[in-house]
Amino acid sequence: MTQSSASISADSPRATDLRAPNRPSGAPADADSPSARVTKGESAATSEPQHEREALVLKDVSVSFDGRLAVKNVSVEVPGNRVTAFVGPSGCGKTTLLRAINRLHDQGAGVVRGSLHLGELDLYGPDVRPEIVRSRIGMVFQRPNPFPTMSIYENAIAGLRLNGVRQKWLLREAAEDALRRAALWDLVKDRLREPAIRLSGGQQQRLCIARALAVEPDVLLMDEPCSSLDPVATGKIEALMADLSTQITIVLVTHNMFQASRVSDFAAVFLLDDDRVGELVEFGPTRVIFHDPSDPRTRSYVEGKIG
Repeated sequence: MTQSSASISADSPRATDLRAPNRPSGAPADADSPSARVTKGESAATSEPQHEREALVLKDVSVSFDGRLAVKNVSVEVPGNRVTAFVGPSGCGKTTLLRAINRLHDQGAGVVRGSLHLGELDLYGPDVRPEIVRSRIGMVFQRPNPFPTMSIYENAIAGLRLNGVRQKWLLREAAEDALRRAALWDLVKDRLREPAIRLSGGQQQRLCIARALAVEPDVLLMDEPCSSLDPVATGKIEALMADLSTQITIVLVTHNMFQASRVSDFAAVFLLDDDRVGELVEFGPTRVIFHDPSDPRTRSYVEGKIG
């Protein structure tokens, strides 16, 4: 079933109303399914998510540019309320796939084939506008990209305003909530009207995360969000991901295998085939991928023998 792309109401009393209508409720995960709780690394989690988010399901997804395949036949179910890392060498299609999930190839030369669903929402359904997809799937890019002419506050609520929200009380409430969730509120609550570019690089990236969280998406895509940050700022972003994963599904693209092992519950390994086309080689709990993979190519990659 494909959800409709009904227009977003500016009179909605809550920010969650920005999501697509008729959103189905997620069923509890089976204990033996990939969506069941697994540990980060080797340690057991001490708290359960507030509720299970709907899984992001890709079936036979391929992306090509000018007739040339960049990534092919990817089938994977990304569990809700977990951190899933897409790992692999440069050029194997990780970011290309991430951008396909968020409909960022729509205006370019990229052609996406296959099935992409968030719960019952067909991300490429004929009646589903990209804006509906992006209200449920947020994205954070490699480099912090706050709007340079906007204040901290204006950046935090930019997505809500774009979706038609105008009530000042709702915008203030949403901004504070998003900045708190991004662990930034205490640092900026007295300087909300200052230009966002006055923040440090790590703070700017957390502001971009807050901007994505303000519309309360189901999924947050993160494309190497720490690649331009120092170790201290990286540590804060990683801690933030761990906190957010109890509330939201996170898909992280990273070249840093140590980061993937620290922060992710699941890992998807992408490599290039003989024709230099990216493909998904193996997917599973991170601890298994790193310590007991089933595919010899995965073992070679995680041991640093290839890639």
